[in-house]
Amino acid sequence: MKKIIFILSMLLLHSVFLSAQPNYKVVFDLTSKDTNDHKMAIRWVNEVLKAEPTAQVEVVFFGQSLDMITKNKSVVADAITKISANKNASFKVCRVAMKAHNIEMDQLVAGVQTVPDGIYEIISKQRDGWGYIKVSH
Repeated sequence: MKKIIFILSMLLLHSVFLSAQPNYKVVFDLTSKDTNDHKMAIRWVNEVLKAEPTAQVEVVFFGQSLDMITKNKSVVADAITKISANKNASFKVCRVAMKAHNIEMDQLVAGVQTVPDGIYEIISKQRDGWGYIKVSH
């Protein structure tokens, strides 16, 4: 009987643990230099976090999108800095793309992090069950 109670207790704890995990995890893929896409990405991130505050959101930058996360070029720098203060949101730029575009770490908007490879970052998130959204209009 003690064994059954123990097993049921473990199952209950396991289900509580699983329900406490955020179900809403999305990675946004941004490669566009179009500032309308940059603004749209910010709007989508804000909408996700407003609809589900426990959601995990990540925006990955590579290709031509680096102006969005570069000081003195970004039209959404303040929004990135504000959103990145949320522990459930992150903005990550590909180091390969940074090298290709001659962008140094000190040129990044506050709150932006780097990853070795943007495509690998996105694929890894998808493998881990994250939803995928390509930012484009």
